[in-house]
Parts: sequence; structure tokens; C-alpha cells
Amino acid sequence: MGAADTTVLVTVTGPDRPGVTSVLFGSLSRHDVSLLDVEQVVIRGRLTLGVLVACPENGEALQEELEEAMATVGMSVDVEIGADPGRQSLSTHAVVVLGSPVSARALRSVAREMATLGVNIDSIRGVADYPVTGLELLVSAPGTAEADKSLRTVLAEVAVRENVDIAVERGGLARRAKRLIVFDVDSTLVQGEVIEMLAARAGVEDEVRAVTESAMRGEIDFTESLHQRVATLAGLDASVIDDVAENLELTPGARTTIRTLRRLGFHCGVVSGGFRQVIEGLAHELELDFVQANTLEIVDGKLTGRVIGDIVDRAAKATALRKFAAQVGVPMEQTVAVGDGANDIDMLNAAGLGIAFNAKPALREVADTALSHPFLDAVLFILGVTRDEVEAADAVDGVVRRVPLS
Repeated sequence: MGAADTTVLVTVTGPDRPGVTSVLFGSLSRHDVSLLDVEQVVIRGRLTLGVLVACPENGEALQEELEEAMATVGMSVDVEIGADPGRQSLSTHAVVVLGSPVSARALRSVAREMATLGVNIDSIRGVADYPVTGLELLVSAPGTAEADKSLRTVLAEVAVRENVDIAVERGGLARRAKRLIVFDVDSTLVQGEVIEMLAARAGVEDEVRAVTESAMRGEIDFTESLHQRVATLAGLDASVIDDVAENLELTPGARTTIRTLRRLGFHCGVVSGGFRQVIEGLAHELELDFVQANTLEIVDGKLTGRVIGDIVDRAAKATALRKFAAQVGVPMEQTVAVGDGANDIDMLNAAGLGIAFNAKPALREVADTALSHPFLDAVLFILGVTRDEVEAADAVDGVVRRVPLS
């Protein structure tokens, strides 16, 4: 850009159609302009195309020609002569808003609260329209730890007040560098609690469920609760394990989530306070890289009511995540953990991004973000993967579906 050049911002709007860009740049080329920035978006067939140029003349002749040229293709054009050519700084955070639906009131609340903190919205794009609506806001916030904490706090309050899910992540390369994800199994990757399914076969479901709920709320030690629950299964025929394994129901969106993450180069695994014998088949089917779970003791074809080996409790889950990360050479800040109960607290705290999925209050309080909709593929939207990208990849593989996949 020369010292005497004039900056001109050209904004074209109207129905999206072939030839618009060609006509626009044909006019620009006749005035020997230099391109400084270009951005285009299409929403429901309506085009908005912005071009910032440096013009060696005062810009008035360019404005006149652009107005005449764009009229020939049915487009409106706005020309701002002397526009600020300053380069926009990189966004500091990504804020993802998920809802069913996301109301205008909710987005207004998000914008208003961010404005009070001096946070600027740089761009907004839709990342999903099904099974939830997802909007991704790239924003610039004051670069202090206190400001970061304030942003997360006020948006968490908005999420509760407006009945939406809001995730806040640091922007830039760090967000796109995630490479390892670990899921809890019971009530996260699969629906329900495996121990309760086994207990139903033994006729002690109510007793076991009460202990499970107490442990998930963090009211009793997980290890002790596990021993109490497994003891009720003593004498159960081991064939019941296969029966339960065959009847596991994946959480809606789980298969889509795992398949997409693997395409993106993620290492995927599960860390469960449940039982390896039940989930190994599912892990193999999903082509998971890691499995850590408890092992039921079986003697003479019967469950003894005991577990063998080290217990996968709250601390062990975090240890497993660190072990998996070390095995594949992924720094902890590039890991993601997803869970629903108090037993997942240490694991989510250890991960670079901890996601509470339909979680108990004890976990929601410490997680980086919380999801309240029953679709696991919302995890993809938090990571910046759009529904269109998922479906386009599925179409290439011949897996075109428009339902939450199990």
C-alpha cells in the first residue's frame, strides 16, 4: 500500500448467485487496486461479501463504477472511502452457544454481558442446526487471568438463566491442537449404568441404584460404593455379562462423535469405573485406542462379588488420562475429558478441556464447560467442528444420515 493510496471498504449484499464475485473483481481490476482483506458469508441464500482495498485514486470513480456494475447482477453495494486499514488482532476466545433453540434473548444476554467486560465479538458463525442449534462467537477479551475468569463466570450465569449451554475456550492454535479425548462410559458414552443393568439380572437393582446415585453425588467414597454394589452380584452367572454387553445402548451422537474425531486425527479412549468385560466389545467396535476399567472376578462361571486388580476410582481416572497422553506423546493441554459424575472430577481437572455431560452438580462446578442436552455430538461443536463438516465427511464415505446416531 503506497503512502498516497486511499483505503476503500466495499460491501456487497443480495441473493447469492454465480457471477457476483467475477463482476465485482472485474470492476476492481480496472482501477488497479491492491487487495487488503476479503470476507464472504452466505446465510439462507443471501450473500454478504466484503472487500478492503487500497486504491491509487480518491475512490469516487471506483464507487460510481461499482454501483453500476453490481446493479447489473441485482446486488446492492455500499462503499466506504477512507476505511480503517488496521489489521484485526486474533480472537482470544471461542464462545460456543448451544440450545434447542437459541433464542434472540439468549444471544442478546451473551452479547450484553460480554460488552460490560470489554469483550468484543469479532465474528459469529453457525456450527449446527441439528440436533441442537449451535453458534460460535470468536471474541477478543482483555488479556488477563482475571478477565478470563470473569468471562467464564458471567457466561455460566447466562447459560443457567437463558437455558442454553455456553462453552468458553481460549482461541487460536491451542483450540485446534487437541489430539486426545477420553470418555467416561456409564451415562456418558452409553445410556444408563452398567452395574445397575447387572443388578437388574440379580434382582437387586433398587439397592444398587441407591448406592450408585450417592457415589455420583460425591456423598460416599467411590471405592467403597463399588465394593458394596459388586458384592450384591455374588453368585450371578457370568453369561449375564455377555447379555448386558449386547444390550448396551450408545448415547445419541456417540458413534458420530467417535467416527468424526478419529477422522480428525484424535486418539480416543474410555476410562470407566465400570467393568472391562462388559465394555471391551464396544471399545473394539468403535476402534478405541485405550480402555481402562475394573475387572470382575469370575470363578467357576459365577461372579464372586469381588473385583480384581487396581480399582479405577476418581484418582485412577486422572492417572489413566496422563498415561494415555504419555503413550501417544500428547501434552496434557491437548487432551479432552468427558464425564458425568463426581468420579470424573480429577480426570476433567487434569485435561486441557474438561466437559461435563448431563452431569451431577459436583462435576459441573469444576468442569471447563457443561452440556445439558442428551446428544454427545455436541462435543464436536464445542471443539469447533460444524454439523455441515460432519455430514460432508459422512457423505464421502456413503454414511448420509440426519438423525442423532447411536
